[in-house]
Amino acid sequence: MIRDVIAGVISLTALAVVGSVAPRAQSSAPVTQLVIVVDGLRPDYVAPEVMPRLFGLGQRGVVFRAHHAVFPTVTRVNASSFVTGVYPEGHGLLGNTIYIPSANRTRGLDTGQRDNLELVARTEGQLLTAPTLAEILRREGKTFLAVSSGSTGSSFLLNPTVPSGSAIIQTDYILPAALATRVLERLGPVPPHAIPNDAQNQRAIDAYLRIGLDEIHPDVTFMWINDPDETAHPYGIGSELTRRALSLVDGGIGRIEDTLRARALLDRTNILVTSDHGFSTHTGTLKLDTLVESFAKSRPDGSKDIIVAEGAIHFRTPDPGRIAGLVAVLQQRPEVGAIFTRARRRGDAEGAVAGTLSLDLARWNHARSGDVLVSANWTDEANAAGFKGTTTQGGVAGHGTSSPYDIHNTLIAAGPAFREHAISDAPTGNVDLAPTLLSLLGIRVPSTMTGRVMAEAMRNGTAQPSAAVSHLTETVKTPDGSYELTANLSVFAGRRYLDFTQVKRR
Repeated sequence: MIRDVIAGVISLTALAVVGSVAPRAQSSAPVTQLVIVVDGLRPDYVAPEVMPRLFGLGQRGVVFRAHHAVFPTVTRVNASSFVTGVYPEGHGLLGNTIYIPSANRTRGLDTGQRDNLELVARTEGQLLTAPTLAEILRREGKTFLAVSSGSTGSSFLLNPTVPSGSAIIQTDYILPAALATRVLERLGPVPPHAIPNDAQNQRAIDAYLRIGLDEIHPDVTFMWINDPDETAHPYGIGSELTRRALSLVDGGIGRIEDTLRARALLDRTNILVTSDHGFSTHTGTLKLDTLVESFAKSRPDGSKDIIVAEGAIHFRTPDPGRIAGLVAVLQQRPEVGAIFTRARRRGDAEGAVAGTLSLDLARWNHARSGDVLVSANWTDEANAAGFKGTTTQGGVAGHGTSSPYDIHNTLIAAGPAFREHAISDAPTGNVDLAPTLLSLLGIRVPSTMTGRVMAEAMRNGTAQPSAAVSHLTETVKTPDGSYELTANLSVFAGRRYLDFTQVKRR
């Protein structure tokens, strides 16, 4: 079976006879875990008139109403947290664009491109600085599968070392390469990209249903569907095309459920549907590169000594005075929201520059971190379609900020391990998925993981009263009080979650 191919225990020449080997008997199938990541799925998208199948899945399982994306609320940061169970401070993948001097000294790298990630792995010795689910499962003799219609980068981050017993089936590549011929035989050629990207999304679903279930039998599958993000970025939240994308994704989720039910596997599959982040309407006033430009100096080779990688600002030569001067300018700009700098002392909530929060509070303090991390400002205003949440970023719509509309994302779970007809208001986060999946498989959660097992949502767990959740704030301000920044956090089961930040100016 292809499972044997992945494990590296049969030769490439044996691959030719794989099709003649019968799949494992369904009656002996263990309980398996399926995580469906619907890119950019806001919780308020999941309405019965738009996504009836996903809404129904929530009705039969658990809807998590206090779920959190990891900040910065971008795709590849959260892809890394999904599979490591840690924040950027632990896994070291700090943005959709990152600055790694060993890989490129003069510019940031787009982490949506697999080749850039492989370059980082070569120059740094490792891409993610925390163990992944695929690596942990391999040690336990279990299998991991990633299927994706997302970018080559987001899919690669789900399984960057591809240990034996694991695989990636993505639109543009397949690992291990020995699987490529068989996947093409079963799924046919890759359909062209479109908006909505339904054909490629459905192919990712087929990769799970036809290759995963029939031949690999993964213990854990991550399925990445790149709508509605793919459509909402250019067309906006609530647009006709975005609603169409949501409906098509919902149909795919229904097809998964129907296939599992027909094969008597639905009661043996824990299904978790989540998103990598929320989404906001953009107003386009923040131009961080322009604000930083006047502070940068030219180096002998003509390159600038400050690199802006998304919201991260890296000074190539330490210069506390210039850092403080730049922050002071940013604090005066209404389009700039939360600002984070290195802590004066490890663990402090306040950053070294007055009026900033610390990288430690943001869980972003890593050897690869920049000197300043900037979030666009946000409002509660609604767009023309009635969806609340704007940020000052460019483009039509997107994500990435510490706005509640970017941080608050979707999690719905149903299956033999989860409560039925339940709602959970306990804070949870994308960082909690990996430890929960390990727990469901009876595997000890390693000490590297800072996420927690979501035991309160389990049939055999103990429901926690709302009083078990506490809320706290951390407020910092400039000496003259002209800029005041507050972090709002939730605390539950010994873990804290960043809910959102707020800025006041006078």
